Amino acid sequence: MPTYSALTHLGGRDAAEALAEACERLEPEPVGSGVFEIEDGSGRWEVGAYFTETPDEVALALLAAAHGANPFAISKLPDVDWVAHVRRELTPVQAGRFFVHGAHDADKVPEGAEALCIEAAMAFGTGHHSTTKGCLEALDRLAGTGLQPRRIADIGCGTAVLAMGAARIWPVTVLASDIDRVAVDTAAANVIANGLDGRVICIEAAGFDHPMLDRAAPFDLVLANILKQPLIDLAPDMARHVAPGGWIILSGILTGQADEVIAAYRQAGFGNARRDDLGEWSTLTLSRAG
Repeated sequence: MPTYSALTHLGGRDAAEALAEACERLEPEPVGSGVFEIEDGSGRWEVGAYFTETPDEVALALLAAAHGANPFAISKLPDVDWVAHVRRELTPVQAGRFFVHGAHDADKVPEGAEALCIEAAMAFGTGHHSTTKGCLEALDRLAGTGLQPRRIADIGCGTAVLAMGAARIWPVTVLASDIDRVAVDTAAANVIANGLDGRVICIEAAGFDHPMLDRAAPFDLVLANILKQPLIDLAPDMARHVAPGGWIILSGILTGQADEVIAAYRQAGFGNARRDDLGEWSTLTLSRAG
């Protein structure tokens, strides 16, 4: 069955979400739509809609014009087994003590490594992106200092790879939250596949907005691999939920955005900032003033 994509971009998340919602009312109806921040510091967002029938180009053009977006670029996508393709492309990743791999590479785990299995079908947060790898390396470094956190949260957990990494190091229960229900279900499946059921609890929440997170706070360690603006918006709430002397690891930040994020967290009471760059992405490790 052929698949078609229709992609455009415009300024602002609210405007992008309004356009994506309008796309859902098209005929033929898209099988899915979404919005994604263009991670170049421009503040622009991409809107994508996907169809199994030829989309109505006139209707899409009118929608784009009405919402102040660029004209939609419509493409017919090749019929590809993407899971098999990703499985071929995603080789295992070493990040400090962690070895992130797909099930097909389980026989390649080095002796003494902390193995984390993330399937290719669940590719977001496999460890191949510099933000995930940077967070795992920061987690490994903190553990090497002798840190012994008792309360840990992974905010915006995706596949829960960071939460699982923390649970492998420390004998505590880690709370892993995500705003997206599909991500939460994916995370829960990964937790079971890695033998960590009951050690990592996956919940649907926006930021810290969940009774379980409120009850567990203050946290000794919080992981948040999201994006620049949500991290900045989260800074005051982070300060309320992190214990004095507690640590945070932040990523999803372009190198050109790191100073702005550090400034926001310093204003919220975090210091001892360490910045590690991998390619065009930065990982920040900070502690809350005691």
